Amino acid sequence: MIPLVGSIEELEQQVKLVRSVMQDVINKRGKSFEYKVGTMIEVPRGALQAGRLAEVAEFFSFGTNDLTQMTFGISRDDAQAKFLSYYVKHGVLEKDPFETLDQEGVGELVRLAVERGRATRPKIELGICGEHGGDPQSIEFFERVGLKYVSCSPMRVMIARLAAAQAALKLKKSSPVPGA
Repeated sequence: MIPLVGSIEELEQQVKLVRSVMQDVINKRGKSFEYKVGTMIEVPRGALQAGRLAEVAEFFSFGTNDLTQMTFGISRDDAQAKFLSYYVKHGVLEKDPFETLDQEGVGELVRLAVERGRATRPKIELGICGEHGGDPQSIEFFERVGLKYVSCSPMRVMIARLAAAQAALKLKKSSPVPGA
């Protein structure tokens, strides 16, 4: 997985390097194996360029912690220590965007990247890694836009599994039944 990618040229260069190193390893070990090369979508430019990135990437993993920082232009640690609680308390923000995904800003970048990535590579694997992967409200959004996996800290795994199951059931109930 290649992190912090913002352009197709950057991704192409890194994928070429990964494949070269992997071929060396395969040649030295005398065994081949399947692997996929993909990218983290953690910078806004990467989300906007997702259609091009999907020409090369076999999967996207949305790094929502960094994507949130870069979209808001704030440091997570500084913001949480200094002013985010004030913003939430006074209605500037509904919730801490590092705990529950900002669906109107960061979420829109995720939705757009999913749409553009799938337009180029319809079967691209899509998921999320970061603390949002353990937040039920965020997981419901990820289910709606078509992400297929979440990754989160170990203490949030059980919550994430339950939230993912609930989101899938909710989406299934709200989707029209074919032939009905």
